[in-house]
Amino acid sequence: MRRMSRSGIGSTAGFGLGAFSRDELDTIHYATLQIFQDTGIKVMNEEALEIFHGGGCDVERFQGYGIVKIPSYVVEECAFWAPHSIVYDACDPDKDYLAEPNRVGFTTFGGCINVVDPHTREIRRATKRDCGEIARVCDYLDEICVVTRSVNSTDVPAGALSVNNLDALLRNTGKHIFLGVDSPRSLEVMVELASAATGGRDNFIKRPNFTVSICPLSPLTLPDNSCKVIISSARSGLGVLVLPMALSGGTSSATLAGTLVTHNTEVLSGIILAQLTKKGVPCTYGSTSTILDLRFGTSAIGSPEYGMINASIAKLAQYYRLPSYVGGGASDSKIPDIQSGYEFTLSATLSALAGANIVFGSGVLEQGLTIDYAKLVMDAEMIRMIQVAIGGIEISDDKLAMDVIHEVGSGGAYISHEHSLRTMRSQSRSKLFDRRSRSDWMDLTSGASMRERAYGAAIDIIQNHQPYPLPEGAADTMDEIVIEFEKELGIA
Repeated sequence: MRRMSRSGIGSTAGFGLGAFSRDELDTIHYATLQIFQDTGIKVMNEEALEIFHGGGCDVERFQGYGIVKIPSYVVEECAFWAPHSIVYDACDPDKDYLAEPNRVGFTTFGGCINVVDPHTREIRRATKRDCGEIARVCDYLDEICVVTRSVNSTDVPAGALSVNNLDALLRNTGKHIFLGVDSPRSLEVMVELASAATGGRDNFIKRPNFTVSICPLSPLTLPDNSCKVIISSARSGLGVLVLPMALSGGTSSATLAGTLVTHNTEVLSGIILAQLTKKGVPCTYGSTSTILDLRFGTSAIGSPEYGMINASIAKLAQYYRLPSYVGGGASDSKIPDIQSGYEFTLSATLSALAGANIVFGSGVLEQGLTIDYAKLVMDAEMIRMIQVAIGGIEISDDKLAMDVIHEVGSGGAYISHEHSLRTMRSQSRSKLFDRRSRSDWMDLTSGASMRERAYGAAIDIIQNHQPYPLPEGAADTMDEIVIEFEKELGIA
């Protein structure tokens, strides 16, 4: 199990970001309760309406949907019922990831439709093979704590998309997986696939190795399929990630504070539905909300507001004592250039300092449309630096090194002291970022740019890294499951 670095805990355990006072978080919470009680949530599924009503909520039905108004005690009870820490189980037990307060990990953006080919450097539609190969790179990178389906397999039929995505991921990573689901029936087939990959249904039930992602519709709506998937996931004992994608100025208030209120309401509505379906189901508080750039009509995921919103969401998740999965590190640039590096660093660092459990966004360009292998590898390098930074400076008798300072004295040399040799391994270390002299750099790289070296590293990983092996015969069983499901859908 991986226990990642903490940020901002106590006086000697890391740097952190104090985004809000307790009073300000209370203010957002009470505003959320008011939205639940006075405006309500639009719910577009009859079974979900019945579950809300049975849980003590007021339901007013209209043609094809209902407005659900949720009392404050239901909101607060359901938030309390959800587990406050989660172990995201992995096929490889050594890669289980523990999410508890302020432990910070990273992963990629999810659901891109384009990829920059690492061989040709040309942009093209992503395929199932890309879905698997990006997962293989993520499996190799220690900086990536869990794996999401970074791209959708656009070369498979739409009805079988989530099943094929999971099939590709399970064959290429031993880490825990986050991904969306097309339908309750797709979820059943995905459980079959994951059971085959983990050595049987009993093993999967004990250690479910994927979490279901659902997206409320902003503003303040739980669409039909999201309701169905939440209910099915909860009944199956699978964890649920509730991941709104509000656009401030478009689908939410043009003020960031207002966006936080509606975002909070949307997340909690999904969590409440999950808890009323099955008390204690693991729920992750998510966000990929940002601003709508009203000049261009685009979602600005490289903007400072993206980092500000998602760092704030991490604090709201902590307020409710829930694990968090928030945006950070995405870019609006079209190529892995200086802009993409600056934008990654700003928002990823903000979310990390806020103590988000999983910061997702590595590798992505172009408002979340495109994934790039070089950017993913370069982002991993920056993640390593961020993890060092949030660890802070330990102030202790040993680290103050007073005996060494007295021994070296005025005008002495620390470089030859045994203490320096003993502690040198604690310094940050880079792989792609280069600290050598120019001549040594030229000897090693022949002047190749970091981007070119990153593409080369990605290709090497794809060709040579061996992920955690599937059980004997599992690959054939998984082939059969996918083929039978596509036949069921009438797909040749």
